[in-house]
Amino acid sequence: MHTREEKLEAFGRFLDVLDTLREKCPWDKKQTNESLRPNTIEETFELCDALLKNDSENICKELGDVLLHVCFYAKIGSETGDFDIADVCNKLTDKLIFRHPHVYGDTQAQTAGEVVQNWEQIKLKEKDGNKSVLGGVPEALPSLIKAYRIQDKARNVGFDWDKKEDIWDKIKEELQELQVELEKEDKEKSIDEFGDVLFSIINMGRLYHINPDNALERTNRKFIRRFNYVEQQSLRSGKSLKDMTLGEMDALWNEAKELERRGEIK
Repeated sequence: MHTREEKLEAFGRFLDVLDTLREKCPWDKKQTNESLRPNTIEETFELCDALLKNDSENICKELGDVLLHVCFYAKIGSETGDFDIADVCNKLTDKLIFRHPHVYGDTQAQTAGEVVQNWEQIKLKEKDGNKSVLGGVPEALPSLIKAYRIQDKARNVGFDWDKKEDIWDKIKEELQELQVELEKEDKEKSIDEFGDVLFSIINMGRLYHINPDNALERTNRKFIRRFNYVEQQSLRSGKSLKDMTLGEMDALWNEAKELERRGEIK
């Protein structure tokens, strides 16, 4: 791996190239915070995709793309006189030191759980900290991830189930309430109750240390893999999916499951 000096040299070279592109490239010259934002979101999801696949080569590549956006925003900030990349780094470093008193201070924390329990209280003490426990949850987060973060932040101040097993009764209760509203065909109340069911299931995942977003994405990929197999096999037999019976599709679906079990399709 590279030495500290080599890392600093590489980062400096990158910043020099970014400065040159901002000055001389027509596309880079016209970019703004607003114009870059959609690309930043896309690059973040591409990084997440590489992380889920544990693809080291692409993780490295996508990290570079995300780093480009971080530094591009800092470059724009330097042009307006608001901040530059040094300010970004210094603010981050100061925050890390402040939030790790068990490393840089006298606070004791022997486990990761103890560290997490202290974080929310530490954040509230920061000069620019959030005024409420849930104030730091970004409004723009996808709903599934936001639910998990809301629950996790509430847990950090003691608002949680005494026993994780109690969540099962809550899920059953929410399912029954949803069924009642669906049978009454009350659309608005059904939407509310469906949301409650999802929130409870996400809570169950959190209690059992299962990240719901990762779990759902794994299922998405599994469904796509199996459905693609069904589609490919149907075409090989000279049929379109619309011409197949549900029984025929189920049989191919089960074939895909068996091939997965044997490691023949991934």
